[in-house]
Amino acid sequence: MDKNELEALQQRGLQANPEAQQKAEQQRRENEERRSHILVQILTPSARERLSRIAMVKGDKARQVEDMIIGAAQSGRLAEKVDDAKLVSLLEQISEKTTKTNIIVSIPLESNKANH
Repeated sequence: MDKNELEALQQRGLQANPEAQQKAEQQRRENEERRSHILVQILTPSARERLSRIAMVKGDKARQVEDMIIGAAQSGRLAEKVDDAKLVSLLEQISEKTTKTNIIVSIPLESNKANH
């Protein structure tokens, strides 16, 4: 079961129970606040500004970078705040990974005349 299917199932269950829906929404807000607080602590102001601009255009990419930074901070791999230059480097790494994973498949078409 992928993430979208799981969210759909949860959403159906929450619609049947408004109290659970409110609780889930509160939990989501708390998680976002916690995440935002962590990012404020580990990003310089210029890096936060750049990341917020990226999030407006490419929310998934910004979220990936945030996840990488938060993970590094929680595991103790960050010795100092992430500045704009380090953020650009992380963005380039993510861009390289996503462009390398694109696969193009071409299937030659056979003539239908042979089948008739």
